[in-house]
Amino acid sequence: MYKVDFTDPKHAHFIGIGGISMSGLAEILKNAGFTVSGSDMNESDTTRSLEKSGIKVYIGQVASNITEDIDFVVYTAAIHEDNQEYKAALDAGLPMLTRAQFLGQLMDNYKYSVAVAGTHGKTTTTSMMAHIMMNANTDPTVSIGGMLDVIGGNIRVGSSDYFVTEACEYTNSYHEFRPYASIILNVDNDHLDFFKNIDNIAASFATFATKTVEGGVLVVNGDMPYTSLILDAVKDKNIKIITFGKGENCSYRADNIKLNSAGQPSYDLIIDGENKGRIELSVNGEHNAINSLSAIAASLYIGISLEDIKKGLKLCHSAKRRFEYKGVTKSGAAVYDDYAHHPTEIAASLKVANAVKKGKLWIAFQPHTYSRTKAHLTDFAAALSTADHVLLADIYAAREKDDGSVSSRDLENELKKLGADVTYLGDFSSIKNYLEKSLNNNDMLITMGAGNIDTVGMELIQK
Repeated sequence: MYKVDFTDPKHAHFIGIGGISMSGLAEILKNAGFTVSGSDMNESDTTRSLEKSGIKVYIGQVASNITEDIDFVVYTAAIHEDNQEYKAALDAGLPMLTRAQFLGQLMDNYKYSVAVAGTHGKTTTTSMMAHIMMNANTDPTVSIGGMLDVIGGNIRVGSSDYFVTEACEYTNSYHEFRPYASIILNVDNDHLDFFKNIDNIAASFATFATKTVEGGVLVVNGDMPYTSLILDAVKDKNIKIITFGKGENCSYRADNIKLNSAGQPSYDLIIDGENKGRIELSVNGEHNAINSLSAIAASLYIGISLEDIKKGLKLCHSAKRRFEYKGVTKSGAAVYDDYAHHPTEIAASLKVANAVKKGKLWIAFQPHTYSRTKAHLTDFAAALSTADHVLLADIYAAREKDDGSVSSRDLENELKKLGADVTYLGDFSSIKNYLEKSLNNNDMLITMGAGNIDTVGMELIQK
């Protein structure tokens, strides 16, 4: 595999540079003195921002984008062998790295690298780590899968030994990482277009755990069915093991969890049976109280004081599109947006929403990928059925093609079986018009999904 010498700036080209992770990595190289170019299929705020920073961005992926001055290429998992730009790079004999391979090499430059893995909660937990590190004045480098106000985007380039990033399980990309601190938040059924089943997914997380460097720490959810499998995989490694959760056997526990009127939790932090005081969070939901335990454990292990950790957690608000308040409609309804696109995530968000709502709870949901919708159809219906009203958009295809085996109509039928008030509308314009006529004062609307459903809420907000 080609090894990037980060002390010798060259010309790096990113195929798929508009992605949330790829754009951040491109900026890190740009700040390190590299010449950076890239391409994406569509223009976006991200590509325009990259161009303003001095990065050449091509819209469209064609062979002519591969110029003679390029030294190596980084590409995303969404790029396939029939991509003309990818083929041109191969034909030119250029060194090729996947996004994960490149990120793994980048992490090797930092003594205290933290990788946050899990089916759910990676972005918010990485945000917690970022706030903790910054409050402790460690000057960290941060790569996060969302837009974070405190760092002014999805990337922060520091000049210290501290680095924190999300570690995505899709295509086993996180197996390319060698973190000092590995966090596993949870293991759930997802990405079944790649993984065979839940046992296959659990085995993947166990392999990720083994990538933790000697002398490092593995912080793992102690309340999962797969904890033993993961811990068994690292039994012969010289690493610290820390479990977290609500169970009595967890070394880090959250006791006496309370939610305030905004759905923000506080709890007693118990470490190895000793009460370390009250923790207050500015993110929503009991699930984030549990996830915050992992950030506390990892932060203490890399030398950050508990006082700085508590302050950092209190300052941490969710990244963009994580139960994010957007504004109020003309009718007086509160508009939120949430990236949730898995039944477990939806259930967690709606639990918070139902606890704090004043009027009726409306969900405008855009399913994300055909494979996920088909695999979790009944679970999606069960999670969404806790809302007062559900409006359905067509499925967001993302990297997939529609084979006709599932549609939002099928989800509508499942919700009706549960007695839910659900309406399939398909396109955004119809959803917007329906909501304009239906939302009342004190209602809560959540636009939900990993696609572009958030645009509906933005059009409804009173300017």
